[in-house]
Amino acid sequence: MMKWQGTLGFLHFCFGVQNDMRDPKFDVARARLEKLWAAGKEFLGTDYAIMAGAMSWVSERHLVAAVSNAGGFGVIACGSMTPELLSAEIAGTKALTKKPFGVNLITMHPMLDDLIEVCREHEVGHVVLAGGLPSSAAIKKAKEFAKVICFAPALVLAKKLVRSGADALVIEGSEAGGHIGPVSLTVLAQEILPEMRDVPVFCAGGIARGEAITGLLEQGAAGVQIGTRLVCATECIAHPDFKKAFIRASARDAVTTVQLDERFPVIPVRALANKGTDEFLETQRKVIAKFRAGEVDQGEAQLEIEHFWAGALRRAVIDGDVDGGSVMAGQSVGMVKKEQPVSEILEELVEQAVQSLVRRDS
Repeated sequence: MMKWQGTLGFLHFCFGVQNDMRDPKFDVARARLEKLWAAGKEFLGTDYAIMAGAMSWVSERHLVAAVSNAGGFGVIACGSMTPELLSAEIAGTKALTKKPFGVNLITMHPMLDDLIEVCREHEVGHVVLAGGLPSSAAIKKAKEFAKVICFAPALVLAKKLVRSGADALVIEGSEAGGHIGPVSLTVLAQEILPEMRDVPVFCAGGIARGEAITGLLEQGAAGVQIGTRLVCATECIAHPDFKKAFIRASARDAVTTVQLDERFPVIPVRALANKGTDEFLETQRKVIAKFRAGEVDQGEAQLEIEHFWAGALRRAVIDGDVDGGSVMAGQSVGMVKKEQPVSEILEELVEQAVQSLVRRDS
């Protein structure tokens, strides 16, 4: 009798979750999730209101197409690409997916207008303007053929961007990887979501589980953006050692760079602490010295910093130099446990979101 009871318990353990998923409560929860992110889905044209963060050297055609094919919204990271390179990347992505995807353009890029034209030529449906406050002219130019998404680091700037024509916003907390602002998503969500109802707002920074997604949707977000969670996707071209660094890391390993001189505007970067972090400090000292000596202006100095990160990031992502390169990662890196296909990652997030709604209603 005891043996039979043990067998029943084992079978329930193995198949109980699947049986629960057929419970009517899950249908109700899924319907509720669909309602919560309906505006985000409609804006993106996707099955899930989940954007992929644009990560230089990582968010290229293979990962972007995989995200879009899996029901999310892939975004090409233009970074420091030339117009010719961006054109080839967009064409390459279109060859891999027929689903919607976007292109992230850095506002300080010296050829921004030309890059916008490339997006126009390829009939890109969504343009993301990042890396600084975009001009009204840039927003207007992109709006002539695409929906424009901008990053808003504060409520006053969110309102300004909408007045300038932004069709949607991303609010990204300091928990994120790569270039970050000073405020956590927890605070930004409270500050901005209740006040911004005219355009979809997508939340980013530290999001790695479905429970976080439903919490933000219920606060008023139209969807979310994830980056760190996708680095260890099977389709991601990042070097195996880069992925291993993510899998081994904990949340506290993802630290922000230090700004040495508050008069010199350097955007903090969150990455796993290593020798590359120390090298950036030395590079920053040299650039500050040149800035003070009048050898470079503010814009040129910022570009020089960007070039450092582009090179250091490439060494880590492509070459696998996780000691001397820049291993940009958000604090959610501690929840990245293995390499998975993109479709599995997104399905996992959605199921977690659904289950969280079921638990909340039980």
